[in-house]
Amino acid sequence: MTSHTLQQLFKTYKEKQLHHRYIFSKHILPLLKKHTSHFEIEVIGQSVLKESIYAIKMGSGKTKIFMWSQMHGNESTTTKAIFDMLNVFAEFDDASIKTILNQCTIAIIPMLNPDGAKAYTRLNANQMDLNRDAQDLTQPESLVLRQYFDAFQPHFCFNLHGQRTIFSAGNTNNSATVSFLAPAQDAECTITKTRKKAMEIIVEMNKNLQKQIPNQVGIYDDAFNLNCVGDTFQSLNVPTVLFEAGHFVNDYEREQVRGYIFQSILLAIHFIASAQISGNGYKTYFKIPQNEKLFYDIVIRNAKIQAEIKDIAIQYQEILKDEQIEFVPKIEKIGNLNAFFGHKEIDAKGKKVTHPNFEPLEEGNEIVFVWIDDDNIELIMKKN
Repeated sequence: MTSHTLQQLFKTYKEKQLHHRYIFSKHILPLLKKHTSHFEIEVIGQSVLKESIYAIKMGSGKTKIFMWSQMHGNESTTTKAIFDMLNVFAEFDDASIKTILNQCTIAIIPMLNPDGAKAYTRLNANQMDLNRDAQDLTQPESLVLRQYFDAFQPHFCFNLHGQRTIFSAGNTNNSATVSFLAPAQDAECTITKTRKKAMEIIVEMNKNLQKQIPNQVGIYDDAFNLNCVGDTFQSLNVPTVLFEAGHFVNDYEREQVRGYIFQSILLAIHFIASAQISGNGYKTYFKIPQNEKLFYDIVIRNAKIQAEIKDIAIQYQEILKDEQIEFVPKIEKIGNLNAFFGHKEIDAKGKKVTHPNFEPLEEGNEIVFVWIDDDNIELIMKKN
């Protein structure tokens, strides 16, 4: 599949019923109903609060691909991309899609943590991080995932997540718009045959993304933690790829990034269906830069604060209000921030910067604007 084809498919089949950041069961249930005539859809378990957890299955091939989204309830970009992709499989009559469906059987859990999705939180209703419960399996959602994995016996896994705006692609001022990882499967982070296969898939996805967002793809930290699902499945010798939907310029609703994730998932599936994944093509994986935490949402440079010149870092807090996500600016750090970047940068040029009440600024302040001398500078994000 070419980059042009993938871009056109996204434009044509993007699911219009899903948009912005707040996605929970209410939003996907009508879409599951719509797709009952196209795919096998079943309830495979319940959450802590007795919300149904669904699995979608398609294809009849021998190679089994298993993916899950919204393990963390506030990471919804990959869920949107899944439903975009489902529209392609349901409606696009093409040889490449037929190849996938003939060669592969694909199982998808579109929303593993429906309670967390509704509350817009990383955790489940028991305040547990499901991605730290892969060994103890204390939570019903963790059991649902593991039991389905054991029953399905996949050959490849896609672990679909979202990451904060703080990440850069390496030690650069390029945002990590999409990140990947072939998780470690032992404490030594050995480059095993299983990991090489996952790396080879990432290499293929990166080739496509570099044509569209050059130098904006990163590799996530591969420190081994067997309590994480990806590490656990990799340790069971199932090639597992972590997807992280990150930040693109001014794309706080993650609609642009949604397209890159859609392309990456579909390309990875097609690559598995049409090529022999041996792991031999893994080496250029190591040319993808490691993620660094070098970004703030806003940096005000050269601000005069109590007779000193300092920089001010502001990070948006994502707040759920009336089924909408509001981005509330909060001062994260004041000091010398020469080693950091802002998605938006403001140069105060040595002028006095003060709180809306003309008080000194402090770390932890939630503010919608600042005064730069007598100028009112808005920090709140303007709605599209």
